[in-house]
Amino acid sequence: MYRVGVVGPEWSVERILGLAKEFEQGMEFLAYPYEEPEETKKIVLDHEHTIHVWLFSGKLPYDIAEKILGSNENLLYIPHTESTLYKSLLNIIYSQEKLITRLSIDIPSSTNLFEESVEQLNMTFNEIYVKKFELDDINMEQLLQFHLELWESRKTEGVLTSFPTVYKHLKEAGVPVDWISTSRMEIRQTLRILTEKIKGLYFKDTQIGVEIIEIEHFESIVQKAKSPYYLQHLELRLKEILLNLCEQLNGSLIEKGNGKFVIFSSRGAIEREMSMLEHTVEQLSLESDSMVAVGIGFGETVFSAEINAQLSIQQSKEMPDRKILIVQENGKIIESFGKEEEITYSYRTDDQDFLQKLKKGNISVKTFHKIDALIRRMNWNDFTTKSLAAHLQMTERNARRIVTDLCEVDLAECIGEESSSFRGRPSKIYRLK
Repeated sequence: MYRVGVVGPEWSVERILGLAKEFEQGMEFLAYPYEEPEETKKIVLDHEHTIHVWLFSGKLPYDIAEKILGSNENLLYIPHTESTLYKSLLNIIYSQEKLITRLSIDIPSSTNLFEESVEQLNMTFNEIYVKKFELDDINMEQLLQFHLELWESRKTEGVLTSFPTVYKHLKEAGVPVDWISTSRMEIRQTLRILTEKIKGLYFKDTQIGVEIIEIEHFESIVQKAKSPYYLQHLELRLKEILLNLCEQLNGSLIEKGNGKFVIFSSRGAIEREMSMLEHTVEQLSLESDSMVAVGIGFGETVFSAEINAQLSIQQSKEMPDRKILIVQENGKIIESFGKEEEITYSYRTDDQDFLQKLKKGNISVKTFHKIDALIRRMNWNDFTTKSLAAHLQMTERNARRIVTDLCEVDLAECIGEESSSFRGRPSKIYRLK
């Protein structure tokens, strides 16, 4: 059973939970209502280890949670669309039994929803006062005063607000007001997306994940050991560190000997605990005073996952900084998983013509796809061998050789030159074909 935490104002949470009954199979919805959006911080921090997916009533609490957790992978929010605004507008017109053409509204500065919605209406507003706010700098008192002053000076006939607190105070003051809240259609659509997200999590959790962890140059550590007891104490400390990780992954640890260990778990657990794996590697390196290589493989079977983990650790050992790589069941390699610099590329291809070109240029499929993935992630229209070398952590000489070979087999082309100084040769500018 996957636990879904529903966060938002109490009335919104109740509406979401009411419609969620149609989608409850395999999911348990838990309510986390708040009075003010800032309470989202405490809610997600207090319950992040027990909730699989967070569902927010709107963009505001979603942005707060994303900032606190540092990731939006398991976060979802119900978006405001034109129908949201039209619903609020119709509600206030109906409550006043007249067409309202002078309004004040507060809305996030990051959206043009109001302007775009009004453009599509065949009606004219005499006066519209818009108060835009930053999501990380909200002053409820200022928003309330903004609407009250306009109403008291008779410049407006009604108010549309994004906040239930402002709605409540204006209602008590006798101001015609409606809270811009999502419609049932928007909630249902988001719940359908949530269902697909849960299916994806189930797929990840049922896939097998294998981590191979190797203390490099372990033979040298054995030779330098002052006594057999020193070595045994070291091995016990290393195993204790790995068992803490294994417990968090709900996996099983197997010692292969000579500084090599294998952890069997699930894909979902491994992806969720990548930061702990990185911390574990640091601890192992400090204890052993040696570099630590890690290979992660996913697969439908234990055999395929272990094969992919072996491939991953081989690739990692070729890198000076021993990056943690993931090799997936579809032949994709992920570097820097979950980080801003994450890139995904393949180490295989079915395109025979493309493969022949690479063989002719003595370039591996993995190298080409890695360069292509980097260019797409950086959104480069063109590149130099210097920029390529810097991002791929290789020498500029090696990058120049690879790019020259790509040009020779017609997979890249030189499109110009640039000079950053008066001295030295200008750098050539390239583009993949």
